[in-house]
Amino acid sequence: MSLFRGLSGRLLILTILVVMLVEVAIFVPSVARFRTDYLTERVVRAEIAALSVLAAPDGMVSEELQHQLLEKTEALNIVLQRAGTRTLILSRDDLAEVSATFDLRVMDAAEMIVDALARMLTGGDRDVIRVIGAPTSLDAEAIEITLDSGPLKAAMIDYGWRILRLSLIISIITAAMIFVAVRRFVVSPLMGVIENVKAFQENPEDPARIIRPSSRLGEVAEAEQALAEMQEDVLTALRERSRLASLGEALAKISHDLRNMLSTGQLMADRLEMSRDPLVARTLPKLIASLDRAISLCQRTLDYGGAEETAPELRQVRLRALTREVAEGLGLDIDAGSGPGSGGVRCRIDIPEQHTVLADPEQLYRVLANLMRNAAEAISAGGGPGEIGVEIAGTGGGQVIRVHDTGPGMPAKALENLFKPFRGGMRRGGAGLGLAIAQELVRAHGGELELISSTTEGTEFEIRLPTAPGAAPGTGR
Repeated sequence: MSLFRGLSGRLLILTILVVMLVEVAIFVPSVARFRTDYLTERVVRAEIAALSVLAAPDGMVSEELQHQLLEKTEALNIVLQRAGTRTLILSRDDLAEVSATFDLRVMDAAEMIVDALARMLTGGDRDVIRVIGAPTSLDAEAIEITLDSGPLKAAMIDYGWRILRLSLIISIITAAMIFVAVRRFVVSPLMGVIENVKAFQENPEDPARIIRPSSRLGEVAEAEQALAEMQEDVLTALRERSRLASLGEALAKISHDLRNMLSTGQLMADRLEMSRDPLVARTLPKLIASLDRAISLCQRTLDYGGAEETAPELRQVRLRALTREVAEGLGLDIDAGSGPGSGGVRCRIDIPEQHTVLADPEQLYRVLANLMRNAAEAISAGGGPGEIGVEIAGTGGGQVIRVHDTGPGMPAKALENLFKPFRGGMRRGGAGLGLAIAQELVRAHGGELELISSTTEGTEFEIRLPTAPGAAPGTGR
């Protein structure tokens, strides 16, 4: 019984039913045609019998010959209509009352069909019917015969059974052919897809279990191709998850040891505060701030894949000072020509001194650092001097920080996998984490990081941040 629960089994049954319905639609008019042909043939036989009688001397034939002629004709009597008169040609003695009259000269197809079905289903076996037809060889207006309807009904039923048997044979052969074709071209490939899905489910990290499209049937081939692409995506995602898990574990260990090392460096920096060297006094605050930031970063393991980012602690941040601090940390020349230590990269900051944005200073520092570091590396990779620009613009619902450069643009692989970790970095050997981290941090602020353009003339990003509730953009504290 499981066969008929599947697609091919149900299609087999459906095909048999459809063919049978078609045969029924053909059967009804064909039975009517069979009945008409049956009656027409009896009229023709009656005409031949009438010719035999009329050809005899004085139109007289023996009773034995009359009986034989009527038996061959299967008629009870034969009457000719000539010049408005009816002439009895042959007749039996035991005539019954006529129950119905059919004139083959004037009956249309609908009447034939209705009467044939009624005669076949409800007609009596001993009813006598009169049939009128047009003679072809006799000089007469019409020829009529009376018949016993029993043989007609039996012939119609026999014809119906023959049609039914033929319909069943055709249905079974057609259904079998469709069944074999469906099993061969549809069910078998689908079973292969199902088996592959089960095998892939058992070990989704095995590349050998990815389906290889092989079907020549268009729809099945498309399904196999879509499944193969999905399995490749799942395999890639599992590898990335495994890599992220390993990275998180490694970061936790590194953060622990690095925090201890940075703490030692911080103690040494604290001792340098007693130095009276002007250069030390000028650079020491920046060194201490960098060490504090690094220790805090290690303490919270704020890197992609290690632990989830903490919620941003929003406050008004002076954007120009923060951007300048990022530029100095990256070794860029600020609003000046390129120098020997900058790799030919300068930073132009078009932000008012007192302008503030609502953000977590540590997280916004990391966002800007990732964007500006990528820009500086792209310019350096281009082999020439260049410029990184950072500017601010206000919108109706927030503020926009634009970071653009004059580098050669982002590689095609980086554009295809923008903001996706481990899908191709900005530079050779890069992990592609910087933009993913930056986007996550900006979204945590309720904003959005978007690539505006990237051409051979440069790249531009926009950081969209909401304004402080109840505070006008650009006002400091």
